[in-house]
Amino acid sequence: MRAGLVDRLAELSRGAGEPAVIVDRPDVTVVRSGGTVLKAHAPRLDPAALATRLRVAAHPLLAGILLAPLGELSPVEGRHVSRWPYGAPVAPDAPEAAPWREAGHLAARLHAVPVDRLPGPLPPMAGPANAARAVAALRATLTAPAPRIPADPVPAPGRTRASAPAASAPPHAPTPAPQRLTAPERVPAPNGTLAPDPASAGPGPAADRTAAALVLRAWERLPAWARDDEPRAQPRSLLCHGDLHLGQLVRHPAPDGPWHLIDVDDLGLGEPAWDLARPAAGYATGLIPAADWAAFLGGYRAGRGSAVAPGDDLWPPEVDVPARTLTVQLAARALVDAATGVRPLDDTDHDLLAACARIAAMGDGTGPGGAP
Repeated sequence: MRAGLVDRLAELSRGAGEPAVIVDRPDVTVVRSGGTVLKAHAPRLDPAALATRLRVAAHPLLAGILLAPLGELSPVEGRHVSRWPYGAPVAPDAPEAAPWREAGHLAARLHAVPVDRLPGPLPPMAGPANAARAVAALRATLTAPAPRIPADPVPAPGRTRASAPAASAPPHAPTPAPQRLTAPERVPAPNGTLAPDPASAGPGPAADRTAAALVLRAWERLPAWARDDEPRAQPRSLLCHGDLHLGQLVRHPAPDGPWHLIDVDDLGLGEPAWDLARPAAGYATGLIPAADWAAFLGGYRAGRGSAVAPGDDLWPPEVDVPARTLTVQLAARALVDAATGVRPLDDTDHDLLAACARIAAMGDGTGPGGAP
């Protein structure tokens, strides 16, 4: 089925140039041909909501913020396919030139768009639902026959992380991180025992179960609204991207046009702090340098973004619970990928799992210092 989909997308785009597969996963397939990109969206997405998201991206109020699609959805091999102009992505070999400030500024502009002037009805931003889906997948993996979550050998001291922006989690070398998510390497768990460091547990079924249990314990420490269990008190309904990270930025026109946000699959109404959660989680877990996080936050505040208060606080309380939630989501997704043979755990995954151990030893984020 997927091979037929790739072939069909390549055939449809061939007139623009020699087709090349950019992404080919069970949920998403992306093919580029010259200046045109075709994307087959995840089957789980509601086509009516997706069509609305495309209309929003094409609206004049989003010009210069979201990349505009080339037309509407088309059915291809039983999937819903959108067509886009090609934009040059963030250079993977130049992390020092990553557009952190520009990303923050684009997020602020997105959040300021008046939603009552946009096509509707707009669906909810998919942030908490995506987190709940990742944890549900982890639970399903644990109940499957003979679950197995392979782990890489324990990295030696002084290990290095990837130096290029990645879609799965923010990279870069470790730096001092905010107090809320950082703690000694091993911290007391809520039951009085010592929370294990998943990176040192070693491979094997016991380690697999230990890592998954840590993630699930961290999940239960989150407020109900962050787990998508109940509506949030005093919810906000601003236009949000829903899955903001450096992999969602491109220059258009390529190669050196202004930066635009891409990928509208999770676009919708919701809490704007969620769009700051991915880089915040990277900073809090030591995966993004303080300077990069400060640049992102500075760009957001310079754009008068409403998710956080003005000032120079590098850890505004509004981002705390979303950052914890994204950390748990990414760790759960990594364990599922490892269990299903998509890829083994890497250094970034071990850092996320260690952060989950620290989150598991915290409160539920509803008191002082956490988002309400």
